[in-house]
Amino acid sequence: MTATDRRAPGADAGPAQHMGRSGPTQSVGSGDDAGIFVERPATIWDAVPPLSPRSEREAEFYALRDGEMLLNLGPQHPSTHGVLRVVVKIRGENVVDLDPVIGYLHRGVEKICESSDYHMCISQCDPLDYISALHNEWAPVMAFEKLFDVQVPRRAEFIRVLVAELNRIYSHNLFMGWLALDIGALTPVLYSFIERDEIVEMLAALTGQRILFNYMRVGGVNWDLSHEFMSRLGDWMGHALRQVEANATLINENEIFVKRTRGLGVIDGRTATALEMTGPNLRASGVPFDVRRAHPFSVYPELDFEIPVREEGDTYARYLVRVDEIKQSIRIIDQLINTMPDGPVMAKMPRRITPRPGRAWAAIESPRGLYGCYAISDGTNHPYRMRIHDPSFNNLQSLGPLSEGALIQDAIAVLASLDPVMGGVDK
Repeated sequence: MTATDRRAPGADAGPAQHMGRSGPTQSVGSGDDAGIFVERPATIWDAVPPLSPRSEREAEFYALRDGEMLLNLGPQHPSTHGVLRVVVKIRGENVVDLDPVIGYLHRGVEKICESSDYHMCISQCDPLDYISALHNEWAPVMAFEKLFDVQVPRRAEFIRVLVAELNRIYSHNLFMGWLALDIGALTPVLYSFIERDEIVEMLAALTGQRILFNYMRVGGVNWDLSHEFMSRLGDWMGHALRQVEANATLINENEIFVKRTRGLGVIDGRTATALEMTGPNLRASGVPFDVRRAHPFSVYPELDFEIPVREEGDTYARYLVRVDEIKQSIRIIDQLINTMPDGPVMAKMPRRITPRPGRAWAAIESPRGLYGCYAISDGTNHPYRMRIHDPSFNNLQSLGPLSEGALIQDAIAVLASLDPVMGGVDK
């Protein structure tokens, strides 16, 4: 049977328009069956959800008043720092309201960990925040060590803090470049990647990997410090502080950057706390909460460092806090190098870890804030339940209040100042 034979009765061979569920539809073509219809092209993306509102907030947000329209930013937009869709309600060039839409990167890591043994969970957590993978490993490892009641060797604790602070520095360096790039500057991101690559090469000499390090272990770390790592670290420490100052000066003395960020996205400490913001975003609003001081862990109580705090609570303050934290991390690393003890880097552990039944919570201070892991053991070799608290998720919910009344391009700058990583948000 030919295509002509299958044609609907009364249909002519030329192109025609018909009414489908979503409005007018086009026939496939003059040479194809005019009775077979194609809905609107799949590339058309409605800002309005296809289903009825699921909450009062959603109904209010998608109800448009005179002069208002909805605009999609993402989920493919490069400035959304991952696969994030932001539906923006605008009036002219000004943001009236916005709604972050998450879930495009969902991997089900928590459930995967519940069907993996305790050793495999470490590598599963690495990709969640792929800019600070060592912190992703550290919180679950600490929770598992509480379940197993294991004492980590002192040298291993020093090494953990050392590599975590290096990871914090390269994460904040990339933040400086990304924020400038989202505002319209190109040079700072190139300098940021120079610093990032130096640290990554250093950590690769120790862990064997450049991004997802898989270095922490239940009971210690995978390898002791290598000669190549220490050599690279010594060379880097010789110019690290000077390079940070140079990179910051390049941005701080740019009049356009300062005017675009100062006074933008202001949030006070009380509101930031109510929205459960954490990390540098919270400290930029005057709240001096840092897990390393508030709930000391590892060898941080023995180290001398300050918690940078700003009072302005704007985009510029969130940038400056991270610059100050880089300097404090260099200060911490200098102390660790000079006081590094000898000894083993791994406790005596069985190959098959089967902790006693119980539950444990552990939290650390990642570059984005409080990163925690809650684990329940039922006595088997894998977690019965595992939940991860990622700071990017909490920080992202402040995007709406911070961007209200701003211009569209300023909403992009506010989003960049929060420094979210969508792998941890969607997990």
